[in-house]
Amino acid sequence: MADLPRLPAGFVLGTSTASYQIEGAWDADGKGPSVWDTFAAEPGRIGDGSDGRVACDHYHRWTEDVALLRELGAGGYRFSIAWPRVQPGGSGPVNAAGLDFYDRLVDALVEAGVAPMATLFHWDLPQTLQDAGGWPSRETAERFADYAAACVERLGDRVAQWVPVNEPNVVTLLGHGLGWHAPGLELGFDALPVAHHLNLAHGRALAALRAGGARAVGTASNHAPVRAVSESEADRGAAELFDALWNRLFGDPVLLGRYPDLLADALPVADGDLEAIAAPLDFYGLNYCNPQAVAAAPEGAAIPFELREVTGYPTTDFGWPVAPDGLREQIAILGERYPGLPPIVITENGCSYGTGPDADGVVDDQPRIDYLDAHLRAVAAAIDDGADVRGYYCWSLLDNFEWAEGYAQRFGLVHVDYDTLVRTPKRSFRWYADVVRAQAAPG
Repeated sequence: MADLPRLPAGFVLGTSTASYQIEGAWDADGKGPSVWDTFAAEPGRIGDGSDGRVACDHYHRWTEDVALLRELGAGGYRFSIAWPRVQPGGSGPVNAAGLDFYDRLVDALVEAGVAPMATLFHWDLPQTLQDAGGWPSRETAERFADYAAACVERLGDRVAQWVPVNEPNVVTLLGHGLGWHAPGLELGFDALPVAHHLNLAHGRALAALRAGGARAVGTASNHAPVRAVSESEADRGAAELFDALWNRLFGDPVLLGRYPDLLADALPVADGDLEAIAAPLDFYGLNYCNPQAVAAAPEGAAIPFELREVTGYPTTDFGWPVAPDGLREQIAILGERYPGLPPIVITENGCSYGTGPDADGVVDDQPRIDYLDAHLRAVAAAIDDGADVRGYYCWSLLDNFEWAEGYAQRFGLVHVDYDTLVRTPKRSFRWYADVVRAQAAPG
């Protein structure tokens, strides 16, 4: 067998998905609408004009997808629970049919030997809650705790790990600051209360999960090394501000119990909030894509920084730089910034390449293999440097609805034909399965 990345004994190799991106069945069995249903229905919001009403139809084909996970040998599977499937109105009675779906899924994962990691919020907020104020309202965080309690009561005896909120920085900046994602608000810096309410939702849910007997609770936080494009005072100041907004606004309160000084005065913190947000974690989930290059914006610009192209790296079909050294760097940054950092789990890392089946039905996606190989070796190097990293979850099991890009970007280990919904494991799937088997082998 070719040389494959090796990680320490007990290291978990898994894969991740998200409910709106794969489930489809957008109004089945009592499910209510989400902000992404609303957003995708607005002309011009999604690059290819599509939506997630069908997606990969995982809601009806979940047994097929669990069989793929078994074939992969995945040690863990990170999926998300759709809040509007469980509580169609965002509060009040639980929709039994919605929880039944996740109950069946978790049972099947356990039977297949795949440890379930459940994310409670991967961006599909019930539209009813959005209409009542959404994440700009503190009340949404309180409703989130009730939803978390309902989920752990039903699934907590089998779910191995819980993640309350996925990538609150993306929800804040792209969904509420710039309007590129649902709910499409363009609040600029007035979106900062959203960040606090998402952090508070994490804290409130963490308490509810603990009270319900959750085995392990962590995060899935998107972080990126931030690099000023020059040594000028203006560019360095812009990079410091972006680092505070993208990284520290979410890492600091969870791991240090405070907000960065640059932003603290703009956040609606009430007594007890930071203590709730900073409750101890069992793991810190890191989602990594690539570094960010930052420059000062021209004088008078609405936002005082600009994101620039990160040069010196090849790029994926999404145009993202392939920078595995940035993953090692980011792991080191977390260790330096946060004394007492809990064990890290890479909860998302992956790449978009559009390779489809050839005449023989083979999806030869060698660039994805090269990407995953390099990033797993970066994790191994970080561990050699002394970092405590316990797992790696590849994004994603399936090609899926890639948010504002629609179906134009393919991140999956498994190719999905969106006309027939036929699943075809790619060469990267076979390679990753080999890595999993090699990891499990003695020696």
